[in-house]
Amino acid sequence: MNKTKQTLKMTVLAMLIALGVVISPFLRVEGMCPMAHFINIVCSVLMGPWYSLLCATLIGIIRMLTMGIPPIALTGAVFGAFLSGVFYRASKGNILFAVVGEVIGTGIIGAVASYPVMSILWGKEGLGWMFYVPSFICGTLIGGSIALVFLKKLSANGMLKKFQLMLTDKSFDDRTGIISNTACIAAVGAILYVVIEIPTGIFNLSSPVWHYVSKGCIAVSVVAAAVYFVMNKFKKADENEC
Repeated sequence: MNKTKQTLKMTVLAMLIALGVVISPFLRVEGMCPMAHFINIVCSVLMGPWYSLLCATLIGIIRMLTMGIPPIALTGAVFGAFLSGVFYRASKGNILFAVVGEVIGTGIIGAVASYPVMSILWGKEGLGWMFYVPSFICGTLIGGSIALVFLKKLSANGMLKKFQLMLTDKSFDDRTGIISNTACIAAVGAILYVVIEIPTGIFNLSSPVWHYVSKGCIAVSVVAAAVYFVMNKFKKADENEC
């Protein structure tokens, strides 16, 4: 790797670390930090598993030192960051696999690993092995959905492959298909649901209208995803017949 590419890689890594620290408080509650998972997946796709692991580790350490975040800042990030990159490269460029790697690495492995860390090292009581699993999985699904939509957009306009070639010696054509595109459409509803529900809870908005709107976003996105899936299945079948 030439010196220019290495310098660019270090610059982008530093920017992702800074961005991860800055945006991590958004939508965050203890045990759920969606934007950290967004950074993990983006870094994995752009730079690979080892740089994603380094990025997640440094973000976690900075958050612990400056924000007083407990050790789950590390256990809830490093496993998913690494597996996201591994799954993406093993699939030869399937962005959905990068999201799956994050969900498994953080939502299951990281959540289980957080129990002994928080109970023994942090002294927190009343925990069990599966205590963090629901919130970790929820966080990864939210952050993963945002990353999936973002990376699909980059891939559609050809920028994703250009960024990969600028940063590494490997680039991938988007291998995601109808199913992942359907997941992207459905993910928009999940993102809007969270964006509406969290402020509603924080500001104690009592009007049921907000809940109807958030649930309506999910319903509309699911219907749109189903329509997209069916139409493209028929289109593909017609192309095969021709």
